[in-house]
This record gives sequence, structure tokens and C-alpha cells, in this order.
Amino acid sequence: MKKLIIAFSVCGLLCSCGSDDAAYQEINGSMPFAVPANFPAPAQDIGLNPPTTKGFELGRKLFYDGRLSADGTISCSFCHEQGYAFTHHGHQLSHGINDLEGIRNAPPVQNMAFQGNYFWDGAAESIELLSINPIHNPVEMDETLEGIVAKLRQDPEYVKLFGLAFDDGQVSSGNTLKALGQFMTMMVSANSRYDRYVRSEGGQLTAQEVQGMGLFQQNCAICHKTDLFTDSAFRNNGLPPNVNLNDLGREGVTGFASDRYKFKVPSLRNIEKTAPYMHDGRFGSLESVLNFYSSGIMHSATLDPVLQQGGTLGIPLTPVEKQAIIAFLKTLTDEEYLSNPLFYYRT
Repeated sequence: MKKLIIAFSVCGLLCSCGSDDAAYQEINGSMPFAVPANFPAPAQDIGLNPPTTKGFELGRKLFYDGRLSADGTISCSFCHEQGYAFTHHGHQLSHGINDLEGIRNAPPVQNMAFQGNYFWDGAAESIELLSINPIHNPVEMDETLEGIVAKLRQDPEYVKLFGLAFDDGQVSSGNTLKALGQFMTMMVSANSRYDRYVRSEGGQLTAQEVQGMGLFQQNCAICHKTDLFTDSAFRNNGLPPNVNLNDLGREGVTGFASDRYKFKVPSLRNIEKTAPYMHDGRFGSLESVLNFYSSGIMHSATLDPVLQQGGTLGIPLTPVEKQAIIAFLKTLTDEEYLSNPLFYYRT
């Protein structure tokens, strides 16, 4: 079985000059990336920006730094908290500088290298370029890459880190995005109780959880495919539009009316920790989500065909079946990922 290996292979070597003031010279080394045995192949070409120890360290520092926003108050981690699978816990909609509020719920940051597109509408397709969107968004970080670089160049620690992380040693917008991309590439969640069960690594499921897994495979896995628990497609799941947000979904990216109200199918990994749910965060519990799929779906021209089969809207489920599915979904919680100190930056 392939296991995720995150190894700081060479964090620092002694550079001895034979004098009393000999100093340690930090050097950069590769960070091996391995695909978990039950995962599909990565969707991103990791070879284009292979993670290194110093690139990862720089990306982690940037992820937690408020200077990526115009007023210095909003970091990536502000809307992406580790203990909640890097979502904005308790907030229906993401918000940023000056307490301005956006129109969508902050998605989790996990298994990013296995995704071919990002955000609810698929507005980015590169793990290196996706950070541009929140940085430039006027209600999130409201900054520019040029503005960020100007600030970072005034910080000796950043100048040193960029020098160690990249061959050209430059504090640049391109290297900033690469470092963030390296950090997110290594953010793999693959050690839930479910994972250990399917990989025969000692994970155990209760009878209710096994029942829930069977029900999930029958009713949900057509969209939440593979052990990533998403097919990464854009679908209209019948959620009645929020008239106050007027969010057209994928149509806003493609311009096609056929994409109206279609949003990316989210991964269900760590779903127990990522409430509230849906692109606008309208549901506060998994029970509410399953109740919606059972009896709350609204028909529209772009409603996904899988939700209107046999002349019936939605997914009929009994209360017992709903509880079994929820029990199964909770086996997807990866406590190791949620508390891994490797992904937390301490000043």
C-alpha cells in the first residue's frame, strides 16, 4: 500500500568553516508526494511545481499571513481553519476586509492536488493560480499580487525564505503563488476510519455505518464518486435560489444558460466538521441536507437528471436510512489531518 509520506529530508546541514562563528546553512530538499492506495491519480501535474521543504515552509507562512490582504487583517487561514477541514466554521458566507460578506460558503482545503478545478463555480483550474481569486476579490482580501510582493520584500525573513525556496531567489508574484501551491499540494486527508477500513488497516465500522455505506453507494455515489467522494462535476441539485444573492453558479464562468444554478459537487471528506452546508451555507446540519434531498428539491430547467428519475424528484429516504447515512459520513472524519501540526504555522 502506498502511504502519504511527508518528510523533511534535509532541513539544515552544518556548514563548518573551522571557526568559532561557524553557522548553520539551511538548504532545500524535496518533499515526496505519494498517492494513497485508495485514491485516484492526482489531477494536477505535481512535477510542474514539486514541493520542497522550504517551498512548503514558505507557503505555510504565507497562508497564515494577513499581509496578503489590503488592510493586513485577512489571511487565507481566516476563512480556512484547520480544525474544520480548513473551512470558515460557523459562517454561512465567507467574509473579508471591513467585515464585507461574499455570496458563497468557504469550501474546504484538502486533497487539492486531486482536483482539476476549484471554487464552487470552477473559476480556477490550477493549484498555483487559484490563490489569485481570493486575493483580488474586493470583499475578501482586496489586494494585488504586486502589492503583496512590495510588502514581502520589506521583510528580511521572507527575503531569506524566498531565497532558500526557489532557484532564482526572488520575492515575486510567481514564486508567491508557487509556494502557496506547494503547501496546498501536500494537504492530503486520507486517514479516516473509513480509509483504514477499506485499506484493511484495522479500521472498523459498526453495523449502522456499514448499512449507511451501502445506502450511500446506492443513492449518493453517482455524484460523490471514488474515495475522493466527488466527481468534480457541476450540477444543479435543485436548491431553491437565494434571491438575495442571485448566484448563477457555473453560468457566471461559462456564460452558458445551460450552466445556470450548477455548482461543483463538493467532496464529503471531513463533512462532519464543515458545516454549514451547500454553496450558500443554508443548512446547519447533515440531517437538514438529507431532508432537503428527500423532499425539498425544486425543479428547474437545469436540474440534474439523477435527481428526477422515474418521475420522482429527489432521493426518498426513511428516517432510519438517513441516520445510517449520517453515521457513515462521520467515518470520513480524518482527525490526523484536522490536528496535524505540519499544516499549522506558529509565529
